[in-house]
Amino acid sequence: MATVFPRDAGVSTPEADEAKKIYDEARRVVSTYETVPSPSGTLQDYCRHPSGWCITLPIMVSSMVAEQHFEARGTDVLLVTMPKSGTTWIKALLYAAAHRTDDTSSSILRQLASHNSHQLVPFLEAQVYTKDQIPDLSSLPAPRLFATHIPAESLPPSVVASGCKVVYLCRDPKDCFVSLWHFMNKFTPWDIDEAHGRFCEGVSLYGPFWEHVLSYWRWHVDRPGQVLFLTYEELSADPLGQLRRLAEFIGRPFTPGEQEAGVDREIAEACAMKSMVNQEVNQSRTTEIVEMPIPNGIFFRRGVVGDWTNYLTPEMAGRIDEITKSKFEGSGLMLPKTISEISKI
Repeated sequence: MATVFPRDAGVSTPEADEAKKIYDEARRVVSTYETVPSPSGTLQDYCRHPSGWCITLPIMVSSMVAEQHFEARGTDVLLVTMPKSGTTWIKALLYAAAHRTDDTSSSILRQLASHNSHQLVPFLEAQVYTKDQIPDLSSLPAPRLFATHIPAESLPPSVVASGCKVVYLCRDPKDCFVSLWHFMNKFTPWDIDEAHGRFCEGVSLYGPFWEHVLSYWRWHVDRPGQVLFLTYEELSADPLGQLRRLAEFIGRPFTPGEQEAGVDREIAEACAMKSMVNQEVNQSRTTEIVEMPIPNGIFFRRGVVGDWTNYLTPEMAGRIDEITKSKFEGSGLMLPKTISEISKI
């Protein structure tokens, strides 16, 4: 079911007053950060975190509060992505893998059909720590599932200390950029040349892209038992296989009986883009993100690997590829670019 966080509903209590002070102090600190003009100057300016990444002021404040006050448990699972890397898809797969029971068809699939993925696996900085409140998460049953776009260096220290599972989904930067550009255009027109320049310079939501990816890749290399590194391209090429990999990583592997009964296939099909986009919940309802009702349909577009070829000139694509090669050199990270390349792995 969708996660519900106990809140004070605007009632003045010592706890609520203290939470307001915490948020006010975070706002004071964030107000000292450098600002970066927003795309085309029509959205709220970005705040630049001391470690280099940018985001709008409300999310920067919530990120800071989450960093200071979220207490991870060893049984938690934290899903991390850059924006527009397949977050909605992987959230659905994670939720189903973690919460499936013997009556999967009548329970989990019903939840997937009646709730948007962002209700099932909420963002720490955009849904959990909002409204000037510090929610009591202690009563939530294990495994608690949360998501974030926050760079590794700004995560709550308890995430590392607890040893909780971290799942990172990465996407080809060209497709990630194009998808983000389309998403931002739903709010305000944004010239693709300007957007491309910003992206390459690292002025991007939670960016720079390459540093964000590398921080989690290195963590995965150092502690593969804690951090699972997936790619959107591999997920697109083999959703069933990657679902099984995900389930095993979080300690809920599909049993031979489940596989024989087709439970894993049923989940993979229910979470597919073509299935979710046609659900009534994703066509006519909204989800509250950063205290705003966002139409669920806005989270879906094409989800096609290589769609960047329809929007980027060879020069634009080449610049991103050059940066990727330079940034990832020596890391051991090589991202699959196409389905044909994945098949050779």
